[in-house]
Amino acid sequence: MQFTMNAQDLLDGLNTVTRALAARPAKQILEGVLIEADEHGIVLTCSDGSLSIETTLTAEVTEPGRTVLPGRLFTELVRKLPGGSVTIKVGANHAASIQCMSSKSNLAGMNPVEYPEMAEVESGSEVKIPQSKLKEMISRVVFAIATDESRQILTGCLMEVSRDEARLVALDGFRLAIQKVFQPFDMPEGQDVIKSVIPGRVLSELSRILLDEDDFCTLLLDKTRMQASFGNTHLSTVLLAGEYIDYRKILPPSFRTQAKANKTEVQDAIDRASLMAREGKNNLVRLSFTDGSLAITSNAELGDVHEELNAVLAGDPIDIAFNAKYITDVIRNITDDELCMKFNSNVSPCVVSPQEGDQYLYLILPVRVFQ
Repeated sequence: MQFTMNAQDLLDGLNTVTRALAARPAKQILEGVLIEADEHGIVLTCSDGSLSIETTLTAEVTEPGRTVLPGRLFTELVRKLPGGSVTIKVGANHAASIQCMSSKSNLAGMNPVEYPEMAEVESGSEVKIPQSKLKEMISRVVFAIATDESRQILTGCLMEVSRDEARLVALDGFRLAIQKVFQPFDMPEGQDVIKSVIPGRVLSELSRILLDEDDFCTLLLDKTRMQASFGNTHLSTVLLAGEYIDYRKILPPSFRTQAKANKTEVQDAIDRASLMAREGKNNLVRLSFTDGSLAITSNAELGDVHEELNAVLAGDPIDIAFNAKYITDVIRNITDDELCMKFNSNVSPCVVSPQEGDQYLYLILPVRVFQ
């Protein structure tokens, strides 16, 4: 096999596919990147056994063929190349010669026969969402995906698609995040909603390789797998099995208190209060809403912080405490100028949602504080 191509294009492709590499692969062959060259260019593929990513690149192929090279080492070698064109030649023993200007390297390869084929979704439900919108949706819910493997279904993110909206739902037991996109979707015959639970790690990697453009990302979903296609890149993954928690039962139907304040001022004040909260035993910040004002406080043995802000209150005054990290994660994902928080009591969930519409919703569990 032999081909010549732009070194930066090769690096960009490797950065995309190597996101599928596992830290501790089950087989040695899965440490590698599969390179396939033919008259159309080259295809790079990486897999951890359940997640696979492949991308097609333009190259001048003088000799078609296939090989597997060590994924991370090959990527770092290409990263350090001087630039311009790179020529890669692979011999019968699968070893590769990498030449770029005055730089020449040799890299041992592996037999591609052992590399698993990328599983494809032959038929399923098709969902098309602009890449930029999907990327944004993922980035605003991924923090609430559980990392504790004891409840494996919560290590995934629920995708629900109906005729006029798609939503992502993440829940870790302490906070819940919902993001929606409103557009028409084609539903399979006799089906009103499509539901899939996508592994959290897969969504994180997908958001990193999606582009900030309006071209569609096409998701093909069946009962066990999801395939995402955009540009020259394809991602295939196993979905999580089982029923996701009925998150609608967690959402309060009504509220006794609603408070509004400037989002940036609240975020900055909580950031300052968090510095002291981290020095305490429980990492707590307290929010006290009264008519016209919001007090944000934190205490530790080393000192305390007290912030006073303007706020608009409808309903009963409330004094409520949160884990500093949990409320910070939520507020930093709000894009509105105004933060709208809804409460029933200081021990029931707080909901953050837009003043108008329902494009997003966040729920945070407070921490019970004894006076």
